[in-house]
This record gives sequence, C-alpha cells and structure tokens, in this order.
Amino acid sequence: MGALSFLDRQNTVAGPGFNRWLVPPAALCVHLCIGQAYAYSVFNLPMTKLIGITQSAPGDWKLTELGWIFSIAIFFLGVSSALFGRWVEEGGPRKAMFAAALCWAGGFFISAIGVKLHNLWLIYLGYGVLGGIALGIGYISPVSTLIKWFPDRPGMATGMAIMGFGGGAFIASPLSVWLMSKFSTPTHIGVMETFVILGVVYLFFMMVGAIIVRVPAPGWKPEGYVPPTTASKLITRNDVFVYDALKTPQFWLIWWVLCLNVTAGIGVLGQASAMSQEMFPGHITPVAAAGFVGLMSLFNMGGRFIWASTSDYIGRRNTYFVFMVLGFLLYCTVPYTGSIGSVTGFVCCFLIIISMYGGGFSTVPAYLRDMYGTRYVGAIHGLLLTAWSMAGIFGPVLVNYIREYNVTHGVPKAQAYNTTMYIMAGLLVIGFICNLLVKAVDTRFHMKDDEAERAAAEIGAVGKPAGA
Repeated sequence: MGALSFLDRQNTVAGPGFNRWLVPPAALCVHLCIGQAYAYSVFNLPMTKLIGITQSAPGDWKLTELGWIFSIAIFFLGVSSALFGRWVEEGGPRKAMFAAALCWAGGFFISAIGVKLHNLWLIYLGYGVLGGIALGIGYISPVSTLIKWFPDRPGMATGMAIMGFGGGAFIASPLSVWLMSKFSTPTHIGVMETFVILGVVYLFFMMVGAIIVRVPAPGWKPEGYVPPTTASKLITRNDVFVYDALKTPQFWLIWWVLCLNVTAGIGVLGQASAMSQEMFPGHITPVAAAGFVGLMSLFNMGGRFIWASTSDYIGRRNTYFVFMVLGFLLYCTVPYTGSIGSVTGFVCCFLIIISMYGGGFSTVPAYLRDMYGTRYVGAIHGLLLTAWSMAGIFGPVLVNYIREYNVTHGVPKAQAYNTTMYIMAGLLVIGFICNLLVKAVDTRFHMKDDEAERAAAEIGAVGKPAGA
C-alpha cells in the first residue's frame, strides 16, 4: 500500500451519508492560502528598499524587476495546470492538494533565502517557479470534485471552489504588512521573516484541506436531484475527451475570452498598492493602499461566488457579455476619476472591475462543463488556464512598462496609467467579439458510450469508500 496510500483517489471516495457541504471548506483551506498571490504587491515597494531601508539605494531592485515575480508565478500556474490537469483528475484532489501544499510552502522558504542573500533569481525560482506550480495544481484540485458534488448548481459550485483564491489577499495583505512591521528594524526590512512565517502557516492549513476532501462515489446524485432530460442549446449532456476539446473552436474562443478578461484585470491587481499611491499622492498612504488591496480581495472573492451563481440563471455566455460591456465602461472612467482627484470614484470602479475579474475565473469551469460535459472538465480547465499564464505576462507588462515609459518622458506619475486603462478597455471589446462567436460543440467530438466506459475506468471511477 505504501506510506502515502491515503492520498490515492480510491481512498478518498466518500462513504454513505457523507455531507457534501464539507467539501467547500476543504477547497477554501487551499484557495485561501494560494490566494496570497493577489496580495504580493504589498511586498513590491518594501523590496525596492532592502538595502536603502528608507529609500531605494543603487543596489536595490527596481519595481519592474520585482514585477516579474508575480508574472512568473502566474505563468507557471497556467503551465502546471495544463501539464498536471489530467494527473489531478486521475489521482484525485487529496494527492493534488498535498503536492500543492509542499510546493507553496517550499516557494516561500526559497524566497526567504533569496531575500537574505539579496538574490532575485532565487525569488524567481522560489515564489515564481515552485510557487507557480503550487498555484496551478492547488487551483484546479477541487474544481472538478465540487462540480461532481453539485450537479444541480455547477456555477455556484465553481464559485465556492474558486472564491477562496480571490479572498486570500483579504487575509494576506494586512497580515503581511503587520508581520513586516513586527520584524522591521532601523537597519532591516522584515520581508525574509514574513516569508518564513507565511510558508509555515499556509503549509498547515493546506494539509487540513487535503485531509478533509472527498470525492463522490460512482453514480452518486444529490437527494431529490433529477438530471435534465433535454439539453439547452449551450449546455450539453455529452462528454468530450480532454484532448479532443483542443480541436474545437469553442475552446480557443473561450481561451481568448478568459485571457483578455484576465489581462485587463491582473496587471492592475498586481500593482494595485503602488498604483493607488501614485495616482493619489498624499491621499493614499501605504497602510491605506494595503487596505485597498484587501478590499479588492474581498470583492474579488465575493464576485467569484455571486457572478458564478448568477450564471446558473442567466447563462455563462450572457454573464461574460456583462463583464465585457460593463468593464469597458469602467476602464474608460478610471482616468477621469484620477483627473478630478476622486478617490471614491477610483475605488468604486476598481471594486466592480475586480468583482467581474474574479467572476470570470469562477464562471469559466461551468462554461466548460456546459460545452464539454463533466467527465474531463477538470483537465480541460487546466489546459484553459494557459490563458491565465499569458495574461499574467501581458497585464503586468502593459501596466509596468507603459508607466515607466510615460514617467521617463515627463508624464506625471498620477497620469502615467491612463494609456493603459484605455488599452484594457480595447481588449474587452475583442473579448466581447470572441464570446459572441461561441456556439455549441459539434456532435462529432462527443464521446461514444464505449469510450466513456473506458474513460471511467481510466480515472479510477470505481473505488472503495473512505471513512466519512
């Protein structure tokens, strides 16, 4: 059996009477931890002064160099979710959560060494590469499981699975600022110690989630649930094999919809703390900026549940239409709020934008479920998250380098982000067109009955129940 046999999928099958509402807390244990990625911007400015302490010294890192840490992490999130998506589906959520916990904590520990040695490449390797792999595996680990536990409300289920990732920064942002203040001295900024503490805390809670999680027994259905006898135009009752999904135009259209929606939000989110301080100098302090990041996290989290649940009623395609149209209007409004010095207007615009940014992530697994069925939705979702990888590079690069170009050419810092906002609005127009072109998947891609039976055996659908 082996010492780690308790991680195997067949040993996580729920026994009779297991309460499916215990699975969302298991997902939250993982997603609240890896959601710290959205609070990483609170480290950016302190890490530009590790040598100078009060201000940047010649040997200190630049903001553009530090911006790559977040981009690398998001890039490897998409790559690892694509590479390991089928492994997660076959091995089960507990094994995936366990692996993610080790990688996530390890990323923090290696980054702490990088800060100690003032070696940026170690942080790229730790938080960027190893942490990014943890993000990818941990992110997709509960999604397919929750869709199977909640066939009656797939949008709500994916909202529950993913809302913790958006809410992680609500905890991590103030916690990180507090820890840095506790470990700071007149000659030292407490980033290294903060990384170590966060790594230990996250390792513990992610392991708790791995222990709690269960998968439903074969053929399980919620009490009183009757599957629909007919499929709507954009909701199939058939399954599509994971790699056949790549051959359909729908996959790539949804890929671009997600990529453009994420690009428009992720660059802003990754630099939210610095951007708010520079657009409103003297009005937004570092502490207030950290509070703003935390508030954005709350809306990111709430938007994931609310928008995904709403999609159960208005449809996934219509939900994305709302994201694109409303997002376009809000991005065009942001430069105006800066020009009139309206902190309230700026904050309100971005809180709504970030709610839709989070909603895009939580709605897309149900969108894929509608297109391709439930059997391989986790693996297909993993492949689609390569769109997040690309957006993780495009978004921060657009924000950071256009800002730097504007500042070096004499544009005031308070206006340096205006061009980027209009570019983001334009990206959403393209996303609207891609979403408009999404139609039902051609029947030739649907799995036949004999293929479905082989696939069921392949992913270990038959297993002995585990203790509840």
